[in-house]
Amino acid sequence: MSAYCSASDASAQTAAASAAPPLRVLVNPGDNSEQSRVVLYSAWKVVLEQALRKHATAGLDVILSSDATADLGSTRSKLHDIFIAPAHVVGSAVRYGYQPVVGLDKPVQAVLVAPLNSSIGNLAQAEGKRLGLPLQDSVVTYLVRGEVNAANTTIKSHFASVYDTRYQDALLPCLQVRRCDVVAVEKGVFERWVAAGEPVKAIMESKPVPGLSLAVRDGAKTGAAILQGALADSQPFANLLRSENAKAVVYTPADFKYVATLGYFTPRALPGANVVDAADVAQLLQRGGIYVDTRTEAEFKVGHVPGAVLVPYLEKSAKEADFDGSQDKFDLARLVPNRDAELIFACNGPECWKSFKASKAALNAGYRKVHWFRGGFPEWRSSGMKFAGANH
Repeated sequence: MSAYCSASDASAQTAAASAAPPLRVLVNPGDNSEQSRVVLYSAWKVVLEQALRKHATAGLDVILSSDATADLGSTRSKLHDIFIAPAHVVGSAVRYGYQPVVGLDKPVQAVLVAPLNSSIGNLAQAEGKRLGLPLQDSVVTYLVRGEVNAANTTIKSHFASVYDTRYQDALLPCLQVRRCDVVAVEKGVFERWVAAGEPVKAIMESKPVPGLSLAVRDGAKTGAAILQGALADSQPFANLLRSENAKAVVYTPADFKYVATLGYFTPRALPGANVVDAADVAQLLQRGGIYVDTRTEAEFKVGHVPGAVLVPYLEKSAKEADFDGSQDKFDLARLVPNRDAELIFACNGPECWKSFKASKAALNAGYRKVHWFRGGFPEWRSSGMKFAGANH
C-alpha cells in the first residue's frame, strides 16, 4: 500500500509540475556591444538552469532584452519572476515587490567625456553644447539626468541637442567626427577608450550605483534564500564571475534607493484633464466611464482593471511634458467617437508616460471629459480593488 501511495504521490507531483508555469526570467546585460550582450546572457542562462534544476521543476523561460523602457514597465506589472539587469531596472523592481539577491561587485558610474583638446572642463561649461547619450532609459542616461537635475537644470535645457544611440561604443565616433561635443558613457567604457589611446577626458562623474544584479519577485516559489544558496554552490556562476573579473556581492534594497529615485516621473497635473485616484476611477466606472489601458498587450494580460479597453500607446518621444507626439503611435480611432464620453487613461504608475501622452492626444482630438489616472494599474491593485488577468 505504501509503495502504491508513493507512486501516486510521484505521479501527482509530476502532474503538478507540468501544470505549473515555468519560472520567467528576464536578462538585460546593459548597453554593451551586441556580441558581449549575447555572451553575458548565455552565461547567466547556463548559471540559472544549472543552479535551479532542483527547484524550478517546471523549467525556466529565460529571455534576452535590449529594451530597458519595456523592462521598467514590466517591473511594475510583475511580468517576470526574476530580473537580471542594470541597477535602475532592479531599483524599479525593488520598489514594486522584488527582493535583490546578488550582483557583481562592479559599481557603475556615468561619466561625461569630451575630446582631450576641448575647452569644456565641467558640466557647467557644457551648457549649450551637443550631447551624445545611450538610449533614454539606459542606466547611463538615468545617472546623467540625476547629476544634471542636481545642478538645477535639465538635459533638454542644458544642452543644445541630444544624439542617442543603442550602444555606448557608438558614441566614440560621434566625438571623433565632432557631431557631439560631449558624450555620456559608463566609466568602464571611458577607461577602455583611454587604454586604447583615444584622446579623450572625463569632465564629470556621477554617483556610483550597483552593477548588474539579480532580483526575485516577492512570493516567488524560488525565493531569495533558495537563489542565494543555489548560486553559492554553482560552478557556472563561479565561472561567470571569473570571466567578468568580479566577485559576488549581496545587495539590499537600500543599495538601490538612489538610482530608483532618478526615473522620469510624470507631472502631477495635465491642463484640460482631471487627475483621478483609484477611488475616483471606481466611481467613474460605475457611471459608465471607459477605462483606456495604454500599456502593452503582455502587461494587460497579466492584470488589468475589469472592463478596461486596451489601446496601446507606442512611445518613442522623450519623457517630457513638451514631448513630440508625432514620434509616437496611438490609435485614436479605437476610442469611442462621442467627444463627451468619460475617458480614463492609465498605464503603469507615475513613472509611466503613456497615459499622460494618450490623455494629451485625446484632448487635442477634441475629447472634453478626459480623466488621467496617474497612479495607473499599480495604484488600482495596491488599493485592494478587484482586477482581471493571469495574476488575479
